[in-house]
Amino acid sequence: MKTPLSPVDLLAVGPHPDDIEIGIGGLVAKHVAFGHHVGLCDLTAGEMGSNGTVPERLAEADAACDVLGAAWRVNLRLPDRAIGTDPAHMRAVASLVRRAQPRVVAVPYWSDRHPDHVAASHLLTEAIFNAGLRRYDADGEAWKPESVCYYFINDSVPPSFVVDVSEHYATKRRALACFVSQFRPTQPDAVATRLTSAGFTQLIESRDAQFGALAGVAFAEGIVVKHPVLRPHLLPS
Repeated sequence: MKTPLSPVDLLAVGPHPDDIEIGIGGLVAKHVAFGHHVGLCDLTAGEMGSNGTVPERLAEADAACDVLGAAWRVNLRLPDRAIGTDPAHMRAVASLVRRAQPRVVAVPYWSDRHPDHVAASHLLTEAIFNAGLRRYDADGEAWKPESVCYYFINDSVPPSFVVDVSEHYATKRRALACFVSQFRPTQPDAVATRLTSAGFTQLIESRDAQFGALAGVAFAEGIVVKHPVLRPHLLPS
């Protein structure tokens, strides 16, 4: 735990350290800049990853938290590659939601090439719902966020909407750069992975640039929601 957990406006959750930064690093930085309280949660320490040790990955996540300016970052230490395989995992997430009392929760999109991202999306959706049930057996008082949204990690499904993060993209890049063990490993036993290739960084930026170009800005991050977004009228605000 980076700092003592406190109520937040936005709670962003990722399966592994670095997933939040890859998906919505710009949005986290933007909400912080607006004065919103933001909490970050990694479900696992990424112990099954090909590169980096658990202490390295936890330290990198803390460093990225500092760069983004989030109020706190926690790691639930669920088992990597076994997310959601124990009912205790759902109780742990529900308890976190009840303690953090977020207005909005951002979780990974439910379709992805990485099975952990799919499992995490399912677990989080169910656990957030359960957190609002007063009879659900988890620590804390029942809490129901105003909304749950889904962010992209490496999926090409059209977003429900995009958010301009151009002014905060440099912060996103600095946060991603904290994860040296994943993107630029130097250990003698390091191996080449999808993340270590220069093309992976290009994939992240090209996705965000494409969303930005569609909206007429430099960079944007995409969000999917399951329910219609209510607007007061047709005119731009």
